[in-house]
Amino acid sequence: MRQYWKKKSDVTEAIQKVAAAYDCKIVEGVLSHQMKQFVIDGNKVVSSVSNPDTRVDDAEFEENEVYSVNIVTSTGEGKPILLDGKQTTIYKRAVDKSYNLKMKASRVIFREISQKVPIMPFTARDLEEKRARVGLVECVKHELLQPYPVLHEKPGDLVAHIKFTVLLMPNGPDRITSHAIQELTPAKTIDNEPEIKTWLALPVKTKKKKKAAEKMSLEYKLVGEMLLNGMLQSLNLWKEK
Repeated sequence: MRQYWKKKSDVTEAIQKVAAAYDCKIVEGVLSHQMKQFVIDGNKVVSSVSNPDTRVDDAEFEENEVYSVNIVTSTGEGKPILLDGKQTTIYKRAVDKSYNLKMKASRVIFREISQKVPIMPFTARDLEEKRARVGLVECVKHELLQPYPVLHEKPGDLVAHIKFTVLLMPNGPDRITSHAIQELTPAKTIDNEPEIKTWLALPVKTKKKKKAAEKMSLEYKLVGEMLLNGMLQSLNLWKEK
């Protein structure tokens, strides 16, 4: 019997079950976002961890939606911390925020950002303005820029990250971006996890059916299949013999 994931909460539960099977923790604060044209972090999000601090509104997946699936797993506690804010070099403009910057350096650098990278993430080293570091501080302080900080787990903990874009097409999910599959041998099996084995046996994408009813019965409900296959491979990155 096939297992489908219709709602975002179903996917969250499945992610945590797979991580637990490999004695790993899902890193908190990492979200998968719906994507639209010029928007990489839409309002519909899927949390990888179910707890009060990261709770998001539940909803069903809809046909023709696009999601950026983002999962980070750790052999540690899954609660990374910021050790040094100076390590942050990636930012994205918050288009819904406004503020009259006081420093000239801040105004100059924000003008360059607005002209060159108004909606997508960028690295500070690509900015021509040499006073970027000084100007960025005020921009971040007043939420004109969203920083992508470098977070750290405890020494000795191993972390694996997988991210890909999936289209929820009428005949099944279609992953359009990801890394190449690595042939690794896991140190732990899932022989005692029949539910997970059933998930992995599901097809990634189905062929179009002639009857409309059969087509609609498949729809976008297979998104979890794609997610779990990718996640299992990321978990195996540190399990190589």
